[in-house]
This record gives sequence, C-alpha cells and structure tokens, in this order.
Amino acid sequence: MRVTRLLGLAALALATTACTPGAAAPSSVPARELEVYAAASLRAVLARVKTAYEAANPGTRLTISTDSSTALETKIEQGAPADVFLSADITNPGKLAVAGLAAGEVVPFAGNLLTVIVPADNPAGITTPADLAKPGVKVIAAAEGVPIQRYTAQLARNLAAMPGYPADFAARYDANVVSREDNAGAIVAKVALGEGDAGVVYVTDARASDTVAAIEIPAQANVPAVYGGIAVKASRQPEAARAFLDWLAGPDGQAILAPFGFRPPTP
Repeated sequence: MRVTRLLGLAALALATTACTPGAAAPSSVPARELEVYAAASLRAVLARVKTAYEAANPGTRLTISTDSSTALETKIEQGAPADVFLSADITNPGKLAVAGLAAGEVVPFAGNLLTVIVPADNPAGITTPADLAKPGVKVIAAAEGVPIQRYTAQLARNLAAMPGYPADFAARYDANVVSREDNAGAIVAKVALGEGDAGVVYVTDARASDTVAAIEIPAQANVPAVYGGIAVKASRQPEAARAFLDWLAGPDGQAILAPFGFRPPTP
C-alpha cells in the first residue's frame, strides 16, 4: 500500500512539473543548416554575418564555403548542394536563374569599387594607375572570366580614354601581366609576397590586408561592382535560404557590410 501511494505521488509530481508555466519542454523545431557558397572577397565579412544571423535566428546554422564566383557557379550548375549563392557580380547568379536553378530572382546585396595595390614597401615606385602600363612592371591579375578580371578589363578601357593615359593602355597593361589568379584574395597574397609589383583588387580586399598599400583609382574611371545572390532552387529549404538572402540585403545585413568597406548595391 505504501509503495502504491509513493508511485501515485511521483506520477502527480511529474504531471505538475509538466504543466508548470516556464517548465522546459523538448524543442520540436528542427535545426536548420544553410550551405552558403560565397565569393572569396566576402570571406572576412561573412564570419561576422554568420555570428549575427545565427544569434538573431536560433536554430539556424550557416556553413560558408568561399571561392571564385565563377567556380562556385559551375559547382552549383553541376549539382553541388548549396542553399545560397553569393557572387561578386550579378552575371554568375543570373546564369543560374536563366537555367532554372534559382528559387526567385537575383537579389543585389552589396557594392564594391576597385583599387590598385602594391607591396607595403612599393619597390617599383608605383604612384598612379598609369604606372601599370610602364615597361617592366609586373602585374598580378585574375584569371579570365572571373568577376574581378571582367571589372579590371573595363577599368583598363576606361583609363585608356582618360587624359594622360596612352590610348593603348589596356594592351600595355595586359603585356605586363605575369600571373593570373583565381580570385582577388590570391592577387593580394602574391602582391604582398613581392611576387608582383601591383595588382587590381576590390577596395574591401585592400582594406582587409595590412601587407599591401592601396593606390586610388580616379572616380570617373572606376568600375562599380554589384554583388548578387540567389536562393538555389535545389535547396531542401528554399524559404530559409531566401529569408537569409533578404536579411543580408536588408538593414541588418547592410549594417555589417558597411564597416568592411562594402557599399549599397547600386550600379
């Protein structure tokens, strides 16, 4: 009889605890993991984005992989399991959208500008972008087809049309290229090591490095870079992917991007 009474009291205590306001209950909300493929120039800022977004969205975890935008676009096209693609241009995500591989339209979320970088001690004595066309200057450039290469090619054409620059500036610049790298981060690394006299990268890449010096490009010749993102259609959770993308393009995301030197996503 005593045992029966004790068992009854134990059952009552368990029932009371379960009904007590504020009592912990097992969570029924599954964890959400988003695989984010992003341009290499976003590596540093996305570490901060990851912390802020996960804090604002409990249960969501971001896994971030960075590479050149062109390489990532190809991987997604071939079936890589990405949920979100953040590119240093709108061309690469646009290709995926046209191919029916995006859940919705391309969302512009950041802007950037170009700058010339040189090693911290600047042994070649480069002082203006015009020096990139001088004989003997070793330029580290980007591989054909990646966003920073396309932006730089347009920059060279813009500079060729400016007073004080030779009309064949673009050809002279190309003749000085000694190495072509997969992304802007690799250009920074080689210039910092003194393997080249100069290179053209994003302002944000130069700003993030204390081993190179930046030389400003005339505003009228600079090429605004517009970064665009998509939620990948093959994602197992496209709504969560789109929510992250909208957050990044919104006020919270912009507040994190701005201190790193990114601009609003306007051409």
